[in-house]
Amino acid sequence: MDRKKRGCLKANGWKTGSAKDFLKLSKEEETVINLRIALGTSLRRQRTRKRISQTQLAKQLGSSQSRVAKMEAGAASVSLDLQIRALVSLGATRKDVARAMASDATAS
Repeated sequence: MDRKKRGCLKANGWKTGSAKDFLKLSKEEETVINLRIALGTSLRRQRTRKRISQTQLAKQLGSSQSRVAKMEAGAASVSLDLQIRALVSLGATRKDVARAMASDATAS
């Protein structure tokens, strides 16, 4: 959020902060959440780049379309292992996965 908007909100009595502050997350919890989001974003990009639907990817993984949607959203109910397996099934290399994990998920 830019400074001007933050200042305007504060002037009107609103409190501002991060999700980490609001949810009282530890640094470790925040890191895991950001990993999930980064992997999900990368998964969506890889899938759409290959012009594969969520349903097609789900079939390839032996899963469901709704599960793929949750993977792409970074849902906590999806394991990091499944997100990585989905990326690899789309042709991602270990370097691609590492790059996705190293990206700043909060920048998008």
